[in-house]
Amino acid sequence: MNFKINSNRILFHGPAGGEKKQTVALLGKELGREVHQVELSKVISKYIGETEKNLKRLFAEAEEKGWILFFDEADALFGKRTEIKDAHDKYANQEASCLLQLMDTHKGMVILATKKKSNIDTAFVRRFNSVLKF
Repeated sequence: MNFKINSNRILFHGPAGGEKKQTVALLGKELGREVHQVELSKVISKYIGETEKNLKRLFAEAEEKGWILFFDEADALFGKRTEIKDAHDKYANQEASCLLQLMDTHKGMVILATKKKSNIDTAFVRRFNSVLKF
């Protein structure tokens, strides 16, 4: 395979199946870079402020090691923000804002995979140079 990537923000969307993960693995191999599949259970915390700390640590490590960050089933972290009705909504929106800032400053490649593009907050979708339907 011989191709050139002009994007460092890629969104894959489409039905469940292994094609999205296989594509990410192949992309990493072609670019000679390690793909780091983010385990959302290790990033998302029930404690206030911990998710943001985990995200900052993750993005810093990815930049240091040259990883391609791959968020599978990204809806959990990149989902639509809500109108603030209670403290939980406020903190969820703060996490999304933190993530948007990290993505804006991150120099490495970030790939999201989701079953439905409509589940991803439009503020995130706008930041992706390439959106591919499977």
